[in-house]
Amino acid sequence: MVRGAFDDLPDAALVAAAQAGDRDAFAALLRRHYDRIHGLAWHLAGSRADADDIAQEVCCALVTRLGSFRGEARFTTWLCGIVTNASRDHLRRRRRLGGMVDRLAVLAGLSRPPDGRDLHDATWLRSALARLKPALRETAALVAGQQLTHAEAAEILGVSEATVSWRMHEIRRLLGARG
Repeated sequence: MVRGAFDDLPDAALVAAAQAGDRDAFAALLRRHYDRIHGLAWHLAGSRADADDIAQEVCCALVTRLGSFRGEARFTTWLCGIVTNASRDHLRRRRRLGGMVDRLAVLAGLSRPPDGRDLHDATWLRSALARLKPALRETAALVAGQQLTHAEAAEILGVSEATVSWRMHEIRRLLGARG
């Protein structure tokens, strides 16, 4: 990866420069956080293809949404909130369409079917997380997957910190009992 002039700046400086219209600062911010965006989307959606779509949606949305970041939370916490909401919206849209459009696109040759990496890389994730209710799955993805604090996850999910703590306890109990 090519290092840029912005690579050593803290997120706050990059955000301020990007909000002021500096495209290079915005690009550096995306480069720095793209793996986090994609990784969280993958944890929440369960497939590489969905994560690719969600990450693209988030990166495009950040062009307009970055102006609303006020610095009241860490940038990564704010960003995880955007990814979580985008993932929820994406999964809601997919459920409504029932996957028919995706199957037709594969049949028509407009998109690729899931590749072998999805089967290998996500099997462990699906087997453990698929049994969890969506609220527990989101909590696990933020706390365990993104290593956010319970307070940060609570802010993103719109629940109390105690609720996040209870959910994490419940996740450990459920996965331990079934493991």
